[in-house]
Amino acid sequence: MTSPEFLHACCEVLGPMHVLTAPEDMAPYLTDWRGRFTGNAAAVLRPADTLQVAAIVALCAEAKVPLVPQGGNTGLVLGSVPDGAGNAVVLSLKRMNRIRAIDLVNNTITVEAGSILEEVQNAASKADRLFPLSLAAEGSCTIGGNLATNAGGTAVLRYGSMRDLCLGLEVVTADGKVWDGLRGLRKDNTGYDLRNLFIGAEGTLGIITAAVLKLFPQPRAQVTALVGLNTPEDAQRLLAMAQATCASGLTGFELMSAFSVALVARHFPQMRTGFQDAHAQYVLLEISDSESEAHATAMLEAVVEEAMEGAVVCDAVVASSIAQSRALWSLREHITLAQAAEGKHVKHDVSVPISSIAEFIGQTDTLLQRAFPGCRMVTFGHLGDGNLHYNVSAPETMADETFILHQEAINRIVHDSAVRFGGSISAEHGLGMLKRDEIRRYKSDVELGLMMAIKKALDPHQLMNPGKVL
Repeated sequence: MTSPEFLHACCEVLGPMHVLTAPEDMAPYLTDWRGRFTGNAAAVLRPADTLQVAAIVALCAEAKVPLVPQGGNTGLVLGSVPDGAGNAVVLSLKRMNRIRAIDLVNNTITVEAGSILEEVQNAASKADRLFPLSLAAEGSCTIGGNLATNAGGTAVLRYGSMRDLCLGLEVVTADGKVWDGLRGLRKDNTGYDLRNLFIGAEGTLGIITAAVLKLFPQPRAQVTALVGLNTPEDAQRLLAMAQATCASGLTGFELMSAFSVALVARHFPQMRTGFQDAHAQYVLLEISDSESEAHATAMLEAVVEEAMEGAVVCDAVVASSIAQSRALWSLREHITLAQAAEGKHVKHDVSVPISSIAEFIGQTDTLLQRAFPGCRMVTFGHLGDGNLHYNVSAPETMADETFILHQEAINRIVHDSAVRFGGSISAEHGLGMLKRDEIRRYKSDVELGLMMAIKKALDPHQLMNPGKVL
C-alpha cells in the first residue's frame, strides 16, 4: 500500500486539490476509453508543470511507487490505465496544456504534453501554418499520448507519423531528472537518438512533458473524392496512379470495405456515399495543393478519369465544397462508432507492405470465414502507408458474448497472417497491456533482449508504466 507519508509529500508538491484519492474522483482515470477494463490506483496526481512532474517522479523513485502517465486516455491497448493491484499512481498531464512558442521562420511549435491535438492544430492554423496529424480522437487525445504511441492518423502518407513530426522533446527520466531536448533542429548528429527512443515507448522509459513539433505551410486548396471499386487490388492500382500524378500532393488515401460503409449508413442514416449503387470497396482520396483549388481539382479529376478509363474505378464523387468534403470524411471517421453501435467486435491495428495489402486481405478473410463462418469484416484504414484496421464483427447468428470468447483465436489468425506477409501486429496503437504478451510470439529473442536492456538501463526499478509493452 502507498504510505500516507508519500501522499502527504505529493500534496506538498501539487496542492491537496490535485491529489485525488476518493474513488469517485479517480474513476474517470481508471477505465479505458472502450470501457473494457477498469484498474485501481492509490491516487491520481495532476501536476501543472515539468518541475512538478520531476518532483513527483523523484518521490515515486524514492518510495518505489509505480506510476502510470496518462494524457487524454483515448488509447486502444490499455496503455494509459493502471492494473488492478492498486499500488500505482496515475500521473495525469492534462493540466500541462500550454502552447509555449511558435517559430514561424523555423516552422515549429513548442507545446506541453497535455495539449489537446485539436488545440495544437488550431494554434497552428491561427498562425497560418498546418500541423498535419489528424485522427478520430483529435478533440480529446493529447500530444504526449500521440508521441508516446507514435500516432499515425490519416496524413502519414504525406507528412509521416509523430516520430517524423517531432524535432525535440523534454522528458522527465525515471529518477526524476529533466532532459531538456527541446531543440528545433532538423539536423543534429551528436550521438544516440534519445528523442526517438522515448517516442513510441508508451511512457515506459520516461515521461514526455513537452515537444517541438514541425509546422508546414497551409495548403491553398484541399480537394476530396470518394471512389467505388471492386477489389483491394484495384485500390492498390489507384494508389499507384494517384502517386504518379499527384506525388506529394496526395495527402490521404483511405480504404473502406463495403461492410464498413454499410455499418455507417445503418447507424448514422444521415450519412451517405452519394452513389446509387453499393460497391465492394471504397477509397477516400485527398489532395492538398500549394498552387490553387483549380490546380488541385484538375489533378484529382485526371486521376479519377484515368482510373475509370482503365476500369480500375467503378464510380466517383468529387466534393465541390468544404461541406461535401467534410461529409465524405465523416463516413470514414464514423466507422469505429458504427461498429461499436453494432455490437462487440475484435479490433486489429496491423501493417503490411503496401504491395501485399490486397493479398493479405484475401487470404486472411478466407482463413477467418473458414474458422468462423459468417463473421463480418470491417476492414478500413490508411492503405497509402500500409496500415489496416482489420476488425472482425460477430456473425449475425452468433451472440456477442459467444463471439468474444473466440478473441484469442481470431487474433492468432490475423496476427499470424500479418507477420507472414512481413508485417506488424501494431501499426499505430502501440502495445500497452493488451498486446504485451502477444508481441513475444513475433519478436526474436535478440530484439526482445535489446528492448529489455534499454528498459533496465533507463528504469531499473520498473516503476514507469509497469506491465506495458514488456
